[in-house]
Amino acid sequence: MAKIFPTKPFLLLFYGYPGAGKTYFARQFCDNVQAAHLQADRIRGELFEQPRYDQQENDVVKQLMNYMAEEFLSAGLSVAYDANAARAKQRRALSDMAFKHGAQPLVVWFQMDQETAFSRSVKRDRRRADDKYAAQWDRTTYDSIIAQMQNPGHNEDYAVVSGKHLFNMQLSAVVSKLRGKGVLGQSDANSRVIKPGMVNLIPKHTRYDMGRRNISIRQ
Repeated sequence: MAKIFPTKPFLLLFYGYPGAGKTYFARQFCDNVQAAHLQADRIRGELFEQPRYDQQENDVVKQLMNYMAEEFLSAGLSVAYDANAARAKQRRALSDMAFKHGAQPLVVWFQMDQETAFSRSVKRDRRRADDKYAAQWDRTTYDSIIAQMQNPGHNEDYAVVSGKHLFNMQLSAVVSKLRGKGVLGQSDANSRVIKPGMVNLIPKHTRYDMGRRNISIRQ
């Protein structure tokens, strides 16, 4: 099957309940579409041996995700920003980053009932690549996360997919939306275009001592 590649860079954002299938989609999307997969959970797992998910740790992950995304976009490469863009302010800031570099932002909204998503989130299998770094929340924390989420508004550009649908159906909806924006074309899967990745941006054996909260990442 022919590989799809952008005629113009885009920034794909993800919104949906934990457990709705965002990382599963993002990984496979980047196997089918020429884009860098930036996975927040993986970055956190690579940086922190025992993640605490507090504000300072979140800020470090966010700064690194944004730095990497901007580097790719400035080089004309598309990005799948695999973190839950749960707040409108966050999505606006990332969209502004995309526009700054001439890229098209798009939010992929994964819709799924809360109970199914929660059930998936507590049954994650660490042997699976998509679940290896994902957090497993108790019910109280999960409900707290849900309560702080802000659905995309009428002034945001988004594609709606069901978290219960097969990947090919989800991909079709997102590709159709991106093609409508004029950012996708077709190329043979054996194209020599190099697929961007994050392997050289995260030291494989780097760990941070969270007893020393003096980490500073600047652009």
